[in-house]
Amino acid sequence: MGKLTFIDLFAGIGGIRLPFDELGYMNVFSSEFNEAACDTYEANFGHRPSGDITKIKSKDIPSHDLLLAGFPCQAFSIMGLKKGFEDTRGTLFFEVERILQYHKPKVILLENVKQLVTHDKGRTFDVIINRLTSLGYHLKWKVLNALDFGLPQKRERIIIVGFLDELTSYY
Repeated sequence: MGKLTFIDLFAGIGGIRLPFDELGYMNVFSSEFNEAACDTYEANFGHRPSGDITKIKSKDIPSHDLLLAGFPCQAFSIMGLKKGFEDTRGTLFFEVERILQYHKPKVILLENVKQLVTHDKGRTFDVIINRLTSLGYHLKWKVLNALDFGLPQKRERIIIVGFLDELTSYY
């Protein structure tokens, strides 16, 4: 069996991929819209992310075992006026869904602001969970705080993990 592969969507400067690099996974694709973030990502990892995910066809993304996505959170955050799916940035989750539908990776890891859970009285989160479940993913999620993991910053985020194999989801 070869190395497990992953893609890194809405990659920013690459923070979400670090533990997977350390575990020996192989990055086969990354995407980031912001040019300054792409510059830093390239300096950190030796390759430049592809650009705007909305302009990249699913078939042009390599197959992969794991999809990582810290999809834009401004539309769900307090600072971003909480417009949700009415904000173009809020619709980028559906790009993740599009890629999952095409590739069906075994595992997904999504990250966003904790307000995603309560946005629009929970309806936004329900849409996301229902869409992922309808694709066959067995999900677990939890709000985690970076402060609890030794970082000197209170940064609460919802982490959603999904597995195509139901038995794997019990671990």
